[in-house]
Amino acid sequence: MAVEDAVRSVMALQAQEPASPYIALWARIAGFEPRQLDEAFADGRIVKASLMRITLHAVAAEDYPLFHAAMRPSLRASRLYDRRFRDADLRIEQVEAAEPALLATSLAPRTAAQMTAALEPRFGPAAKRAWWAYRTYAQLHHAPTGGPWSFGPRPAFVAAPETLPPEAHGSAVDVLVRRYLASFGPASAADICAFTLLTRPVVRAALEHLGSELIGYEGPDGTELHDLRSAALPAADAPAPPRLLPMWESILLAYADRSRIIPDAYRPLVIRRNGDVLATLLIEGLVAGVWRLRDGAIEAAAFRPLSDEAWAGLEEEAASLLPLLETRDRELYRRHARWWDRLPLSEVRRLPTASG
Repeated sequence: MAVEDAVRSVMALQAQEPASPYIALWARIAGFEPRQLDEAFADGRIVKASLMRITLHAVAAEDYPLFHAAMRPSLRASRLYDRRFRDADLRIEQVEAAEPALLATSLAPRTAAQMTAALEPRFGPAAKRAWWAYRTYAQLHHAPTGGPWSFGPRPAFVAAPETLPPEAHGSAVDVLVRRYLASFGPASAADICAFTLLTRPVVRAALEHLGSELIGYEGPDGTELHDLRSAALPAADAPAPPRLLPMWESILLAYADRSRIIPDAYRPLVIRRNGDVLATLLIEGLVAGVWRLRDGAIEAAAFRPLSDEAWAGLEEEAASLLPLLETRDRELYRRHARWWDRLPLSEVRRLPTASG
């Protein structure tokens, strides 16, 4: 499967941490090569931008205009109605009027400092706060800057080549909800709201518009779940092999009911109060622990005792992932290691083991 098709199949990949889309695709595509994603970012087939939940996502370029049109009111409100924006003595009308000029002068990548400098003649001391708003809701992509994962710590920005008018919002939301269900259904309206941060009335309206395209199910607790009528559910006994997932893995954030993937007891362990979502390991489709790269090996830590079969599967996954990481980043997720010693761990193993 081509990387853009893989990204489309899961709607979007969380991309706050530059390495995460690579590891997410490695976990999904047989024989994935990191250069495939490098090339897709470089030639614009996959783009990185602020979208769902007001966070950075990697999406197929053809999906970006509709996804952005659907999310723009939420992205815009998160900045233009924020107290920090008001305290900067900026007027909404003033900022919105200047947006076309900013995009017109951003056809080539520009750093945040360059963007701020370009806004200073119009906004003076408030230019930095104006850029803070634009970088979230304007039609901007993050431009690849190199490094092991295509994007470095100092982002560059470039205007999106295609935009949609405000009146496209309603139909764009319908597309976004349809694509969400294709990736994550069956799901409740609350699940869709949790993944996107769209409001419940907006999501409800989209579900009504989709109408005959949808089929309903009753969840275990009686919650109404929605799915595409054309989507086939997997068999109840479909295999769910062990998996190593990246930080901010999308599937962990796809539902309001996180217990579908994360047992309730483990949720505060892997989704931290500051928003960090740790790199996890799945056993039989559920989070069972965390992992990190340490001293040339993958250290896997389980929250509960695991079977020999589960550890063998994790060993195989680690042996596949390590060559990718060794050529890219020996310090992967290192700044998040502070959580490790605070976790209640049942068993920790370095993978692959000496015998492996």
